[in-house]
Amino acid sequence: MWLRTTCELSFIIDSPTPFVFMLRPRSSASQWVAKEEYSIKPDIQVEEYSDIYGNLCQRLLATPGCLDVKTNAEVMTSESFDDGSGSPFTLIQYLPREALVYLLPSRYCESECFYEMTSGIVNGALAGYDQVATISNWVHRHIVFRPGSSAVPISAAQVNLNGEGVCRDLTHIAIAMCRSISIPARMVVGYLYGLNPMDLHAWFEAYVGGRWYGFDPTQSSATGGYVTVGYGRDAADVAIYNQFGPAVFPYFQQVEVELISSASH
Repeated sequence: MWLRTTCELSFIIDSPTPFVFMLRPRSSASQWVAKEEYSIKPDIQVEEYSDIYGNLCQRLLATPGCLDVKTNAEVMTSESFDDGSGSPFTLIQYLPREALVYLLPSRYCESECFYEMTSGIVNGALAGYDQVATISNWVHRHIVFRPGSSAVPISAAQVNLNGEGVCRDLTHIAIAMCRSISIPARMVVGYLYGLNPMDLHAWFEAYVGGRWYGFDPTQSSATGGYVTVGYGRDAADVAIYNQFGPAVFPYFQQVEVELISSASH
């Protein structure tokens, strides 16, 4: 399916403020970016680089006044995640080097706390994809997806205590549970067609059967078309913008995802 994604952010800047934005999707095995526009007003010198996870980042120094950032892209992506039912657990000694970092505890995914809980939940599931699917389904049933319930990232342990959270929070606990049983898992941020209310979205991928598979514990079925913008260990790695100095928040933020065509070509 072909989707058009749009993200607009507007800030009022009081003093020179460094920013790092992460707003550009890139083509990969799961999506093709056919067209893209990116505008920043006023005209500011921008440095683009790839971070350690391969995400496209834009670094700039915002000057006092208005800062308006707008991106849009036309992307071909699948209507649903691939189903890897039965795909086996990958022994750690055979994991690609780049997947190893996604086995470790991270700031918001303290996986060392979840082994006993997760082992009981996945008991009887085939090791690998089926375990991850069991985890995702458990989070969907037991942690309430409540948009607007969490303004800042919180840890997986706190999400478990709260019993509710935004997409980022449900993703954190699912990732921590996967890592606790030695399955690499990473956070993904981007867009989801049909998300209600519309906003940027977070889900996760797990490495089983020799590849990454997508899962979304906020949705009863992972359909609708996902567009990836960035990957990371948790929310600390995949913020759509990081700003340094006195806190600055957008006074305007709008996200849109439009279906261009349901055809794959």
